[in-house]
Amino acid sequence: MDKKIHEAASLIWNYHVLNHAITQSDCILALGSNDIRVAKRAAELYHQKIAPKIIFSGGVGELTAGLWDCSEARHFAQIAMQLGVLEEDIFLEENSTNTGENIQFTQVLLNEIGMQPQRFVVVQKPFMERRTFATFKKQWPNQEFFVTSPQIAFNDYPNSFLSTEDIIHVMVGDLQRIKVYPTKGFQVYQEIPDEVWSAFELLVDEGYTGHLIK
Repeated sequence: MDKKIHEAASLIWNYHVLNHAITQSDCILALGSNDIRVAKRAAELYHQKIAPKIIFSGGVGELTAGLWDCSEARHFAQIAMQLGVLEEDIFLEENSTNTGENIQFTQVLLNEIGMQPQRFVVVQKPFMERRTFATFKKQWPNQEFFVTSPQIAFNDYPNSFLSTEDIIHVMVGDLQRIKVYPTKGFQVYQEIPDEVWSAFELLVDEGYTGHLIK
């Protein structure tokens, strides 16, 4: 990869990763995707006794249609149980297809099962941490939560489902959404440093536009 592209992408990656300090919580909320390492991170936190329950949230999205024979949430739960998470400690929300729905449908699920967690740990992919945080803050403003992700660096994150190119396209698109969505009422405002926005503009000029909103 060209050095200037790598440097710009690394800068945006570091902006998206929040590095929250995780403390004892009531529930882990793992958001579904095509990256099973999110499920593994949720299981890791469970075994560290960060929280005693896990909610896996996710239906079938654009990237997972046809990938598995079940919802993202159910597939993640199967992985977690293979890693020793007890089935009775897992709850499933299987209808959401975006972060906003993850929140809305999880709220419905919590009401149905009579659970009222005071504090969540939300597990997401690293490069989607900040947008997840901004969305949660808008849609669930009084809920206390942390955001975390698989503890993997940018250079090591690509796998068979996510190439470096894919990750950069998503990071660029999510940064655009962080700038635009507060005006639409979808997220809270997040300050974007000048050097991060300059990196965005460079990557857009280089053709990383596959995840941009029109």
